[in-house]
Amino acid sequence: MTYEKITVPGLTEDENGTLNTLAEQLESKRRRNELRSAYYDGKRAITSIGGVIPPQYAQIGIALGWAAKGVDGLARRCNLDKFVWTDGDLDQLGMSALEDSNFLLSEIAQARTDSLIHGVSYLVTTRGAEGEPAALVHARDALSATGEWNVRTRRLQNLLSVTSRKDNKIDGFVLYLDGLTIVADVVDGKWEVSRSAHSFGVPAEPLVYRPRSSRRMGKSRISRPLMSHQDSALRALVRLEAHMDIYTIPKLIMLGADEGIFKNADGTSKTSWQVALGRAFGIPDDEEATNPRADVKQFSAESPEPHLADLNALAKLAARETDLPDADFALSDMANPTSEGSYIAGRDNLIAEAEGAMDDWSISIRRSVTTALAIQNGESSVPESWASIDTKWRSPLYLSRSAAADAGAKQIGAVPWLAETEVGLELLGLDEQQIKRAMADKRKASGRAVLAALQPAKPPVQSDVGA
Repeated sequence: MTYEKITVPGLTEDENGTLNTLAEQLESKRRRNELRSAYYDGKRAITSIGGVIPPQYAQIGIALGWAAKGVDGLARRCNLDKFVWTDGDLDQLGMSALEDSNFLLSEIAQARTDSLIHGVSYLVTTRGAEGEPAALVHARDALSATGEWNVRTRRLQNLLSVTSRKDNKIDGFVLYLDGLTIVADVVDGKWEVSRSAHSFGVPAEPLVYRPRSSRRMGKSRISRPLMSHQDSALRALVRLEAHMDIYTIPKLIMLGADEGIFKNADGTSKTSWQVALGRAFGIPDDEEATNPRADVKQFSAESPEPHLADLNALAKLAARETDLPDADFALSDMANPTSEGSYIAGRDNLIAEAEGAMDDWSISIRRSVTTALAIQNGESSVPESWASIDTKWRSPLYLSRSAAADAGAKQIGAVPWLAETEVGLELLGLDEQQIKRAMADKRKASGRAVLAALQPAKPPVQSDVGA
């Protein structure tokens, strides 16, 4: 793929070099990233269905959501509940305002999904302009952003975020360098460039799925085997669709018929599928033939069961590839629900995968959020005391309320004083809103008790009886 270099007036030679290095890197990964996006969005079309299927069936628009199910099945087990700070009070730093103004948890969830689709996504933190939140946190996917990773500092050296294209060429971007943000757009045919200096290094963090030493920017959850299984399943569905169209038409064998009935009006032979889908044939008698009337033999139509069996086999392969249960993909006629024990055991690999993904994402999310808090609070850097701010993820293991309460009660029984803390209420399975309400009610009750204790005792009432 040929890349056409960009030269932006107003940028130094080094800055133009960095811009083109990153733009070329983005372009080199673009085809594969667009392909995986197409699989996730159900827009991937099959290119070959075999010579025995009418060509019209390739255009009926059958879609399959296995790639999306593989991504979302893991993503929905990786839910960020909140941020915690054991050494301080996040409310005093304006965490609630940051979350609300940025739709922060939703933005992080979008970055999570993009990371699973392409292997990496980015959280970018910037200072808001007039009329915007004081600090902005926004997600960028690998189709529009790329950067260079420094393996020694464990941080991005730079990041290019493409904001607009015209005629498939970049005409708007933001280039994040160490302590410098460059915004450039084409206006009336000319580049306009603005610069903004700051003290937060490169204010972007990568969310990487399954990184390894030879592949620091991770890998997509939509793997090559999964794409292959989905393609095969789409072909199976097309074959099934074609089969169902002729399923009620019995096979006919004509003995002694003139071959002219299998030809078009112009004398050309009809295709095999035209003959198979023909609803009626008019066969004239041939008085000069030994058998003047053609004999027609009828055979029962074939069952579509082989196509369904093939589809189920492919569904199981996709389930194994994504660590999801067979029932999420296969055509199942299972009538009875599974027990809680077997339900959990059947998702061990998925739970382990979710825990690994959350561990990989936590540091980048924590860095982005603390940077945003520093910008919001007018700090020039992230204070060292904020190092204990951390993410709190929801458990990827789905438990019933009774099971969660039972497990929590056993833990609190071993450490009774936990019952008076927010941690203890979390162990009992209460959600964040319930915990806040419970603790508020407890404080109100304690306050009323203190006030009652401070009130002077009323003197006893004197009785005149017997005076």
